[in-house]
Amino acid sequence: MVSIPKPGDALLTCPCLVLGHSRAASGIITSPVPSALTPREVPLALAQPKPEHLAEFALDYPSKVIGRARIVQADCFGWLRRIPDRSLHAIVTDPPYGVKEYELDQLEKRASGKGGIWRIPPDFDGHQRAPLPRFTALNDQEREVLREFFTEWAKLVNAKLRPGGHVFIASNAFICLLVFASLAAGGLEFRGQVMRQVRTLRGGDRPKNAEQEFPDVSSMPRGCYEPWGIFRRPLEPGMTVSECLRQYETGGLRRRPDGKPFSDVIPCTRTPQSERDIANHPSLKPQFFLRQIAWVALPLGRGLIADTFMGSGSTLAGANAIGYDSVGVERHPDYYQMAGKAIPRLAAVDFEGERQQSLFEAEILG
Repeated sequence: MVSIPKPGDALLTCPCLVLGHSRAASGIITSPVPSALTPREVPLALAQPKPEHLAEFALDYPSKVIGRARIVQADCFGWLRRIPDRSLHAIVTDPPYGVKEYELDQLEKRASGKGGIWRIPPDFDGHQRAPLPRFTALNDQEREVLREFFTEWAKLVNAKLRPGGHVFIASNAFICLLVFASLAAGGLEFRGQVMRQVRTLRGGDRPKNAEQEFPDVSSMPRGCYEPWGIFRRPLEPGMTVSECLRQYETGGLRRRPDGKPFSDVIPCTRTPQSERDIANHPSLKPQFFLRQIAWVALPLGRGLIADTFMGSGSTLAGANAIGYDSVGVERHPDYYQMAGKAIPRLAAVDFEGERQQSLFEAEILG
């Protein structure tokens, strides 16, 4: 069985009370920044977890425990088919949007700088840009594979989530309509989007091979946001959100520690180099963002978050930092090994400088 803490435990025992004071009697954190953001020292119980923690989700796959997280090396489709129904409270994940960009041949091309589906951008102002997947390279057949992939994934997820359990799934402007429609076709209920407001290196370019001829034209807008779809397993017929919360501990989104509702626009810088130095994954998301998403995914502050496309384990690191149980699944051995090393270091990240702090206070707390 999943270990579920009592109400308030995530506030009173999580390794992340920051920049303010906590009123232990009420469990309310009086801080300008949610406790979901910056970790403090990890309690001994988290530093030395029991080997059997979340063991029912390991099945017979290679697996290990890191803090309150369990990582599993497996293909998520096979893993989802085998875990118990209604065993997950929420999913927070960043999938391979184009499916094929994380195939071994494409990863080898990325590593060698050959490109493949990975676009290798030029140097800019003396800085080498990171490779980006070229989602516009997908043809009709590959888009149909994408539809089938996410429709089938949604069907499996729908069975494994508790009724009312939420899914937060990363996407991008090129492919989100197709992906979100596929998830809805698989039975998940669309509940909106979270916009990670971040200036990317996508778009804004002049027409290819005609830059001087059309100097005042861009082929598409400069990307300044990353859409995350919000989905939910439908509530049982006639069930209200309050009834779902009482029976399944799901159905809603957790409010911020200051009592205000979660906002669907989150200003955020690109992933800091200090975090990329910890985990060299091509789509690493910042802890500043992931800890906020993990926080709201469990409305009562207890339960189990899963990441079915774990990568370097950044979602699990965010869950560890706020005292949540989590399980991550990754099929690539290299990324599985990377996650084992990166999760504790990412969970211990303290945010650098005043930039993230000022973004949070101005846009989220304001």
